Amino acid sequence: MRLKYWLLSSVLFLVTACDMKAINSPYPEASSDESILYSAFSLRPKHLDPARSYSANEAIITGQVYEPPYQYHYLKRPYQLEPLSASAMPEVVYLDKDDNPVNANAKNIAFSVYSIPIKHDILYQPHPAFVKDENGNWLYHHLTDEQIANVEDLADFEKTGTRQLVAADFVYQIKRLAHPEVHSPILGVMAEHIVGLKEYAEQLRAIRKEQGEVDLRQHEISGVKTIDDYHYQIKVYGKYPQLDYWLAMPFFAPIPWEAEEFYSQPGLINKNITLDWYPVGTGPFYMTENDPNRRMVLTKNPNFHGERYPAEGEDTDKQNGLLDDAGKPLPMIDKIVFTLEKENTSYWGKFMQGYYDVSGISSDSFEQAVNISTSGEFGLSDEMKAKGIKLETAIAATSFYTGFNMLDPVVGGYSERARKLRQAISIAIDQEEYISIFANGRGIPAQGPIPPGIFGYSEGKAGINPYMYTWKNGQAERKSIEAAKQLLAEAGYPNGRDKKTGEPLVIYMDITASGPDSKSDLDWMRKQFRKLKIQLVLRSSDYNRFQDKIRRGQVQMFQWGWNADYPDPENFLFLLYGPNGRAQFGGENTANYQNKDFDKLFEKMRTMSNTPERLAIIKQMVDIVRKDTPWIWGFHPKQFSLYHEWNHNVKPNLMANNTLKYRRIDTGVREKLQSQWNQPILWPLGIVIIVIMLMVMPAVFIYRSKKYKKHHFPST
Repeated sequence: MRLKYWLLSSVLFLVTACDMKAINSPYPEASSDESILYSAFSLRPKHLDPARSYSANEAIITGQVYEPPYQYHYLKRPYQLEPLSASAMPEVVYLDKDDNPVNANAKNIAFSVYSIPIKHDILYQPHPAFVKDENGNWLYHHLTDEQIANVEDLADFEKTGTRQLVAADFVYQIKRLAHPEVHSPILGVMAEHIVGLKEYAEQLRAIRKEQGEVDLRQHEISGVKTIDDYHYQIKVYGKYPQLDYWLAMPFFAPIPWEAEEFYSQPGLINKNITLDWYPVGTGPFYMTENDPNRRMVLTKNPNFHGERYPAEGEDTDKQNGLLDDAGKPLPMIDKIVFTLEKENTSYWGKFMQGYYDVSGISSDSFEQAVNISTSGEFGLSDEMKAKGIKLETAIAATSFYTGFNMLDPVVGGYSERARKLRQAISIAIDQEEYISIFANGRGIPAQGPIPPGIFGYSEGKAGINPYMYTWKNGQAERKSIEAAKQLLAEAGYPNGRDKKTGEPLVIYMDITASGPDSKSDLDWMRKQFRKLKIQLVLRSSDYNRFQDKIRRGQVQMFQWGWNADYPDPENFLFLLYGPNGRAQFGGENTANYQNKDFDKLFEKMRTMSNTPERLAIIKQMVDIVRKDTPWIWGFHPKQFSLYHEWNHNVKPNLMANNTLKYRRIDTGVREKLQSQWNQPILWPLGIVIIVIMLMVMPAVFIYRSKKYKKHHFPST
């Protein structure tokens, strides 16, 4: 009997000991007392140093850790800057070439001086770089090999400290942009604007070459000054109002010199304990775990200076519940957990189980998630609605385009022949079809370089590109392929052959795509050119080689894209500004386009406020590039995001990268629905138990039979 009772009790223990809530949860260690936001990453961030980081998958980390002087208001549209670590918006004084003050509208403005005030009593996150011993010496700045031997990550340091944020930390970070070992991607752009930055970079390179090491505290930039602990200045050439937008990016977030000193120790560098791996900031979260092969964790900063949820926004925000938390302290979540997910199907499956809070929509899951009405409107599928999932969409401030190299003797140049050739090809490449097939309809055809949401973009009939479209039945309609063939003939290539030589027209397009996944995309592109009987040769190369060919101007056509750094038309129109030509000047004008009328208007427009006069100039510029067609204007993607009903304060913000502090998670609702959606299936366990019992019972009967005989029939 004891064996039987033992078996039954063991089975009961196994069943009752199981936590049914977490039986298939990917977070068995999660605490119900914490408000945790769960997300994922498929490609680990390469740089978390704010002077180097420039990718979207990095900004999701750096945006939560670092605090530049300014940020975008979470709710207001159009996008509006407001103080973050600064205590007020900058005061700007305009100077002539002799540093004498002049009026803001003066024609002889040579410099602009931005004075930025910093908030008091902001502390850095807990970090070993700030710890001193009882004698006031840095405890961890000069570690021995023996001490470093026991360190594997930042959490292995026993003690942490902090200090107050000061204006010198912002100046120190601007200096870092010029450091020869940092390789900041914005040095070239900022050197054109910040007085003395170019010369400072040259000075640092010379010092490093001569001395091997550079101490930024010993060398100053002529145009960047610390006034006192809570004020600093930036001096720029001429008028550059876009500097306000740059000051809302992590590039201009403060960095304490102590952190760089701490991380410069070779023993730590060898263990990848660097600023690029473990950021140091004043923001609402700080990194407590960084395992790129498993997960990254951001935890609420115990030293956070405090911020309140906004109390105003757009007219519809109140009715949408986006002001329910007005005035409440931020952040509203305790932790952010990013888990490595290499496959879209795995991420999607866990999202549907409720183990991820938000999800994009891949092509594989699009039909499951979204219904498209007969009028072309997007809506959630019945399955998504039944789960209480919400859909948020927004046209991204992004332009994907196909560029013509204007230096090329065939597709480039500014003759009527070359212009009509580019226009013919542009009409033939059916962007509407591409969006429908390859983007599940998630995008709108571009009519020019400026995307929706940016000043200068026009909707409806007034906004169409008249060289590519006509306005018919209340909507834009792409011109016919016959119109494209006519333009091609006028360009000297009837039926895709050179009128003079009879040779077929062959166009070369450089791409980075390769392999079976991109085959359908490339086949579609060839099909577009075949409409005009033009032979398209696709030249594939790795990304580094492709970049090099673009830099040298050794391409004919290429595919490219640009995502807004800030919400100003200058950030898109400068992509076509002549002095920004990639091949000649190393700028972002990858098409190497140059039109003196466009350039003259750009120089006037770039420093203007968003006035009707500026809008009129922008329209002239857009008309010029539409006619010249240096780009096939491509499309602006539409972002789709799915949120479970326990997510609150969700509003797409295409400019800000620090929005997770506003999010609120109803953990009670999440746990309840996770439990409902993930009920364990126990009947197979019951069958296993029965089988085990049936297998054991004969042994039990034999055992009992032998015991009975021994008891009743003892041997003599």
